[in-house]
Amino acid sequence: MAEVLVYVDHVDGAVRKPTLELLTLARRIGEPVAVALGPGAENTAAALAEHGAVKVLTHDAAEYADYLVVPKVDALQAAVEAVSPAAVLVPSSAEAKEIAARLAVRIGSGIITDATDLEAGDEGPVATQSVFAASFTTKTRVSKGIPVITVKPNSAAVEAAPAAGTVEALAVTFSDKATGTKVTARTPRESTGRPELTEAAIVVSGGRGVNGADNFAIIEALADSLGAAVGASRAAVDAGWYPHSNQVGQTGKSVSPQLYIANGISGAIQHRAGMQTSKTIVAVNKDAEAPIFDLVDYGVVGDLFDVVPQLTEEVNSRKG
Repeated sequence: MAEVLVYVDHVDGAVRKPTLELLTLARRIGEPVAVALGPGAENTAAALAEHGAVKVLTHDAAEYADYLVVPKVDALQAAVEAVSPAAVLVPSSAEAKEIAARLAVRIGSGIITDATDLEAGDEGPVATQSVFAASFTTKTRVSKGIPVITVKPNSAAVEAAPAAGTVEALAVTFSDKATGTKVTARTPRESTGRPELTEAAIVVSGGRGVNGADNFAIIEALADSLGAAVGASRAAVDAGWYPHSNQVGQTGKSVSPQLYIANGISGAIQHRAGMQTSKTIVAVNKDAEAPIFDLVDYGVVGDLFDVVPQLTEEVNSRKG
């Protein structure tokens, strides 16, 4: 069976959930070979092996921390040359998509971004995508070279499938461009205690109808009762009510949770493009004609200031 490279997203050896999802998808089309780079790379082996990695290629060097994406592109290119995989799978984060695009150019291959599913095909892996602002769902495959595919978080359930997980050192020679852009400073992001927006299983979002920054406390309370991430529409972000890092939509982040709850969001195409692949969508809006209701699985026509606190209270009471 052909091998499939999986780029590992980890923090000091702690593997992030989207990588484990990639391993599940990789097993559909071949034998997963994980590529872990940077500090703590060798510490990823146990988690990767538990979820199906037959081999873990590791490499650590100061360049991965001191410079931007090019050193990681150099390493992935070295892995491609060493393995000759059937495909390369990468999480759909901002940095990883840049790595994937550069890699595709380097190896002369086609690229598919933001896939939501993956299956084996007679002529190579077939990816499912949501395209044109989520107006269409397509089945796509790369027709030239080794497919490079980025996959949106929450596209597959994490499944344990113990494998050998043999650790091997990856030989990497950095290119002249690897040190072209240096990281001069880092500021740790303040933790809210909530899940990462793009990885969360549940997202609770607020829009123009929240009517003020202080009122987002209502949205946060519901999110906390559900163990969810908090999102916001562009209108709410542009008004200064919530940080841009929490914006969901075409000019913000794309999410695909199991449950998406939209509160006071009209459902403009820009917002829908960022959340339409959610598995179950619930909307609360006092305008019965709001476009969001054309999309939802469950809709509540009502004032969010009445509905959301009652929902929060009900969730908390059932938890208790």
